[in-house]
Amino acid sequence: MDQQTTIRIPFRLTGPGLHTGRTVTVSVRPAASNFGIAFRRTDRVNIITQHATADKVGSTARGTTLGFGRHSIATIEHLMSALHGMKIDNVLVELDGGEIPILDGSARPWLQQLQRVGIIQLDAKRKFFDLKEPLHFEYGPTGSVYDVEPDDHFSVECTIEFSESVIGRQQAVMNSFDEYPDQIAPSRTFVFLHEVEPLLHLNLIKGGSLDNALVFVNKELGSRQLRRLEKTFHKDASQFKVHDGLLNTTDLYFPNEPARHKLLDFLGDIRLVGCPIKGKFKVYKPGHKANNAFAKYLMNYINSKS
Repeated sequence: MDQQTTIRIPFRLTGPGLHTGRTVTVSVRPAASNFGIAFRRTDRVNIITQHATADKVGSTARGTTLGFGRHSIATIEHLMSALHGMKIDNVLVELDGGEIPILDGSARPWLQQLQRVGIIQLDAKRKFFDLKEPLHFEYGPTGSVYDVEPDDHFSVECTIEFSESVIGRQQAVMNSFDEYPDQIAPSRTFVFLHEVEPLLHLNLIKGGSLDNALVFVNKELGSRQLRRLEKTFHKDASQFKVHDGLLNTTDLYFPNEPARHKLLDFLGDIRLVGCPIKGKFKVYKPGHKANNAFAKYLMNYINSKS
C-alpha cells in the first residue's frame, strides 16, 4: 500500500480511562492527505489540535501522554498502536476528556472499529523514511536497548525481562503488519500485584480492573492481601483466584502475552516519529519512557537526513 490512507467514516468508542477512571467518549474522524494523526479535547473552551509526535509527549508515567497541562491527553498508546498496525496515516481524534479509554486493555477494540468502518486510500503517496544504515540506541535508566537495520519492510522483535519469575524473559515477533490483527492487537496490558497499591497512591489506575488488565502474582495471597484486594477491586475475597501466576480468572491469550503487549505499546509509541519507517527493529526491555526517548532520537536522525 503506497498511497496514504484514512478511515471511510467516523466512529465513536466510550469507556473509562485506566488512570482517571472517568468515562470519556472518543470520536475518530477521517482526515485529508498529509494531515497526519492529531488529537484534540472538545471539553476545553480553547480547543487546540495537537499532532501526535514524540516531541509533544508530556508524560510517560505508566502510559504515553500527549501534551501538557489542561490540554493533555493520556494513554494514547493503544489507539496509536492500532492506527500504526493498520497502516492508517491520517485521522483526527476528538475526545471529551483527558484520557483515552482503556477498554479491554488491548488494541483490539480500536482495531475492530477500524475494520468495521473501513480504510480508504488517498491521492498522496505515503512518506516512508527508508533507513540506509544501522542505528543503535540505549536508554540507561531502564537498561533498554534499541537496534534497527535497513530493510524493505517493517518488522519488530521484542524481548522483555523481569526479575519476577512469573514472567521472566519473553520474546515476541511481528514479521509484518499482516500479523498485527490476530497476533499483537489482542494482547492485554499487565501489572504485578505488588505494583497496584503504589500506583493507586500515585493517583493512577483508578479505572483498572480484572477485566482490562492481567495482574501477575508471585506468591500465594495472604488474608491481609485479600482484604486490600476487596477494597481495591470492590469484589468479595472468594472471587480472587491465582492460576499459573495470574490473579484474573481469564487465561492468557498467548503464552508470551506480556511480551506481545510490550510490542503493541512499542508500535504505538514509535508511530510518534511522525512517519512510517522501513526497517528491522530489535528492542530489549522497552517501556514508554524509553520508547519516547528512542522516538525522539529517531525524529532527530530523520530530520538530519531530510
